[in-house]
Amino acid sequence: MAISLIAILISGSFSLPTAAGQFQSGGVDKDGTWYAGEGLKQGDYFRYSMCHVDYKECTNFEMDFWIQGDKQVGSETKWLAKAVVYDGNKVFVGELELGKIAPEPTGGSDQLSVYRGAFKSSIAWLSAFATSDDSSGGKGPKEFRAKSWGKIGNIGGEQVIPTAIETITVPAGTWETVRMSWKTGGYHSNVWLVDDFPFPIKAKTLTHVSEGIPPPEYIFELLEYKENVKEDPFVGIKGETEKAAEMGCPTNFERTQTVKRPTKNFSYQVHAFYGPEHPIKGCNMQVQINFLSKFDDTEFLNQVQYDFLLVDKDLKPLRSLAKDEGRPFLYSPSGQTLIDFVVNAEPGIARYAVWVYGLAPEGIVPSTPADYLILEIPISSHDTPSPSVQSIPSWIKNNAGWWADGSIDDSSFVQGIQFLIKEGIMKVPTPKTSTSSGSEPESWFG
Repeated sequence: MAISLIAILISGSFSLPTAAGQFQSGGVDKDGTWYAGEGLKQGDYFRYSMCHVDYKECTNFEMDFWIQGDKQVGSETKWLAKAVVYDGNKVFVGELELGKIAPEPTGGSDQLSVYRGAFKSSIAWLSAFATSDDSSGGKGPKEFRAKSWGKIGNIGGEQVIPTAIETITVPAGTWETVRMSWKTGGYHSNVWLVDDFPFPIKAKTLTHVSEGIPPPEYIFELLEYKENVKEDPFVGIKGETEKAAEMGCPTNFERTQTVKRPTKNFSYQVHAFYGPEHPIKGCNMQVQINFLSKFDDTEFLNQVQYDFLLVDKDLKPLRSLAKDEGRPFLYSPSGQTLIDFVVNAEPGIARYAVWVYGLAPEGIVPSTPADYLILEIPISSHDTPSPSVQSIPSWIKNNAGWWADGSIDDSSFVQGIQFLIKEGIMKVPTPKTSTSSGSEPESWFG
């Protein structure tokens, strides 16, 4: 038996399993090819409902865009598209520049930058495999009968394959589609294409995770499609940038202010960045929050149920961003989130609470007690200057720590306090009567 097996191996009549045996085979019984941007033309109007994991953990928004015509950018001719994004109660108006070989947005208005990225990584994503040009190393159109359109290297080389012919209905109508699929951690992601139509009409895809149920990567569907639209359909629509400028609000700011501290009961670490430096009542403010392990500030937490609250001095909520969105809580599967809202706090020092209910999947109540971090943020108005916040010298902070651990004596620490009083940094109220010594001031610092 051993001799026979050796003979078979030598003669080559016995084949061993190879990596090719693991190839995922697809293809559907349909003639024709498709590429991203196929049939795109001047006057096309699209309206999509969509989300992407990189924007607020796949928070839904609507993007409408209209192909106005050509635009020359250097030596390249691109499509110029006008676009409007409806994100909650906010509206953003601008332009997109789309390539003609692959309709990926490569330029356009700054106010659409985050939505442009979501568009590129979702609606236009299949341009990574199928484009109009196969010359000079291009990808070219792909056949519906093909066993595979390529593989996704960043999730273990899974094949993107034509899987089935399906008739599906979306708000824009009923379409005969080809379903493109690939595996994501044991689950299937799907995008539905229509022959001779520039963009997919529907998608539901998942992120790659090593264990558990993967969260959505992107979801979209076509709400409306029109051809030969000759007049700008967005005339008269004002975007947030235009409205903010009319109100005197900052229109171009970065999240330069940062706070990094443990929560009150040391259950978590929170790293928050916000901007503008002096938010104005009635204007936009952005806060990026990183939820971190209390043991390791490089380890992001997962499945964070939280809220962002405006509270009074007794922690009574005055506003909840979760309730503003009609939700019981906000949710961050990755431990990183960006919130954008209009400030309604009165001018002065506003107390915002990053309120962490706990770590649990959506729909499951966390088993641990809630914890929070207070952010004190100076709010101004259009009619009043930004409130000044007097900083405490770093050497006083050091002295306090040294005094607490016994490294310096009481006299040295008191000298530092006396300096703060003399310079007006610390304010000590004068009692109205000699019998009011039992009262405690609300704030010692101006």
